[in-house]
Amino acid sequence: MAVGETHELAPRDPDPEGTYDWSVVDAPEESDVAFGDDPVAYITPDEAGIYTVALDAPDGTHELTIRVYPSDKSVTHQPGRSGYSGLSGISGVSGVSGAAGRSGSGSGAGSGLGRKVGERGRPRISLTGELVGDEVVITAHPKTAPRAPDEDLDVEFFVDDRDELDDYEIEGYEFRAPLDAVEEPVRIHGVAIGNQYSVPDTVSIHPDGGVDRLNVPPEWTDGMSCYELYVRGFVEPEEGQSILEAIVEELDYIQDLGLNTLWFTPVLQNDDFDHGYNITDFYSIADDLGGQEHFERLVEEAHDRDMKVLFDLVLNHSAREHELFKQAVEGHPEYRDWYDWQDEENSIPDTYFDWPYIANFNYDNLDVRRHLLDAVEKWAEHVDGFRCDMAWAVPRPFWQEVHDLCKSRDSEFLLMDETIPYVADFHNLCFDVHFDAGLYFDLLQIGQGSEPADQIFDSIDNRYHVGFPDHAGFLTYIENHDESRYIEQAGEHAVRAAATAAFTVPGIPMVYAGQEIGERQRRGHIHWEYTNEDLQDFHRDLAQTWDEIDALHVQADFEKIDYENDNDSVTAFARDGEDGRYVVVLNFSEGTEVVGLDVEVDAVDQITGENVAAEGGVTVEDAVILPAA
Repeated sequence: MAVGETHELAPRDPDPEGTYDWSVVDAPEESDVAFGDDPVAYITPDEAGIYTVALDAPDGTHELTIRVYPSDKSVTHQPGRSGYSGLSGISGVSGVSGAAGRSGSGSGAGSGLGRKVGERGRPRISLTGELVGDEVVITAHPKTAPRAPDEDLDVEFFVDDRDELDDYEIEGYEFRAPLDAVEEPVRIHGVAIGNQYSVPDTVSIHPDGGVDRLNVPPEWTDGMSCYELYVRGFVEPEEGQSILEAIVEELDYIQDLGLNTLWFTPVLQNDDFDHGYNITDFYSIADDLGGQEHFERLVEEAHDRDMKVLFDLVLNHSAREHELFKQAVEGHPEYRDWYDWQDEENSIPDTYFDWPYIANFNYDNLDVRRHLLDAVEKWAEHVDGFRCDMAWAVPRPFWQEVHDLCKSRDSEFLLMDETIPYVADFHNLCFDVHFDAGLYFDLLQIGQGSEPADQIFDSIDNRYHVGFPDHAGFLTYIENHDESRYIEQAGEHAVRAAATAAFTVPGIPMVYAGQEIGERQRRGHIHWEYTNEDLQDFHRDLAQTWDEIDALHVQADFEKIDYENDNDSVTAFARDGEDGRYVVVLNFSEGTEVVGLDVEVDAVDQITGENVAAEGGVTVEDAVILPAA
């Protein structure tokens, strides 16, 4: 962190009955940092340097090293409720339906949604490791931000305070340790320092010389494609059938679409709003969906089809109908402190965006943390990953604890955040994959004709300008349950181009149920009876094409290419993978365009199988994917 920034300090695996006390063991000479008596503390360093703080806990004393950089290297406008310096730049964005219609500014709407980190951008770092003779060598790969001027980057390495390693050497971008000094797994953190400090990267060294990269998304996400189901609107159950049983019968349809991962909106007990985000019991599947037995069968049926299941994890708040909130309002002192209050005297809880039916949890309360951690542990046993709602509103250290809890059970467990605008620091031992709301907003602006199609390239660059490392994962989409349907906002002519962009830029593509048939209602019942079969066939062909071409997946290279066309709604790029090079050409406008390409291509579109060759280039009605020489 840097001077002037604020970070939360909290005990992990807390015992609410235990006593916890924070103290400063060592600090720069001029520092006046001190703590009170609360078990959850906050530190705002006033001097650069190294701080050591201690936590006296029921199981002993633990020490934590805090590296503080000068204030001119601080990361500004960091959103988040706890552990950050405020909510600047985020209020009124995340989770607000209808927000998609705002107009862009600067380098584009999406790019404007990222954190402001200065014109020069934020440096990045990735760590790799290998066994060289009898030494383990960790190598740092620092980078400046896209389009930023080159600068000399320093690198600092740190041994995790929880691990033991006394014998090691650091020289430049290398960290070396003799293998016989590694008796237990040891985590090594690396930070790049330039005009700002980078998001750290972390590896774990094992006694056999193996090195795990702890911030790399699960391997299976390279071939992941997602389908979001608004659970209570996806399909009407037959008489005597639960909603979850009815969804089981539609799994073959989703699989036929070419999508292999299911994200369900919340399935826990709630206050009867159909979206399910106002939870009344964090430990029980909603009765109206069919209960836990039916949920477990749904997961089992999905797994039988080699499909993954993501659970929508809501940890910022409960419903006001939650029994504990009711008791808090009634004045029970042990539950009063479970919540943050806007007006405690009149029992008005804190919420975001004036939402009237929820109440924000108080994360300074160890009972709250214990209650939610136990719920996380329960549901992690049943699913393949969590989509984490309003992640920006939950303390980042708490997400790091959730990360460790889930990854210790299954290193391939997926953690995906909804953080709008996205927060690069949330990739540091928190989340594997991030909502790419920047790309979403840019694709919407392009479809509406407010931005040129080439804005896609700035949108991708902006991920790294704000500090995400190259290995961060992103969910790419044009619709979700919080936004109006793309077809309603930009017209059917743009849907095919936008969907193809979501499937062909680097990222994990997602389809929101109903998108594929031209559904115009954001939430609620999907009107399957009015299916646009041509659009449905297009989505099926697009997803299956993506599935068959490795060069369109996450790990493949992405490159802007030269093309000839005067329409701002046209763009082209290339993807390079093990199975070859492919060129994607997009046309967001209503007319057909002939696009000249400076690369040699096979003019057979991989989506439709049609030959799109034309004099002077290729004919593009909406989108084509072409093999390149």
